[in-house]
Amino acid sequence: MSGVGRYALPEGLPVPVPSRDGLDLPFWEACRRHELWVQRCRECGAWQWGPEIICHQCRRFTMGWEQVEPNGRIYSWERVWHPVHRSLTDACPYVVLLVELPDAGGVRMVGNLVGDPLAPFAIGEPVEAVFEDHEVGERAYTLVHWKLVSSAAGRPES
Repeated sequence: MSGVGRYALPEGLPVPVPSRDGLDLPFWEACRRHELWVQRCRECGAWQWGPEIICHQCRRFTMGWEQVEPNGRIYSWERVWHPVHRSLTDACPYVVLLVELPDAGGVRMVGNLVGDPLAPFAIGEPVEAVFEDHEVGERAYTLVHWKLVSSAAGRPES
């Protein structure tokens, strides 16, 4: 990310809220604790993301949530050069990742890459979750971003 302000992306974006049906509430609550949780079927053991009421594998209504290691591998990515929201005008470029989670059956989760948005990286490279806490008035929430595991070994970060 371009390092605008104290957050990976600048303030002013819409505040994420759990869905009205509450299916994703366990995910958001886990993020506040700096934990990564993913849905898993209690019947067949299949993992899935995003949250659903029914298992995509066995079609049963036995979905639960399990904590997984907050790491994965880059499956795909996009470098964003044009802002999709007015508050992102000065944040471009930034990188959006599709991260495959090996500890969750290979499900894939989208998130932003923190650090230098122009630094080189590759498909398959390991990443780990970065939990970013926000306080907006009475509302508190935590976002999940990703950083390159090798960034601790000398990659520049912003």
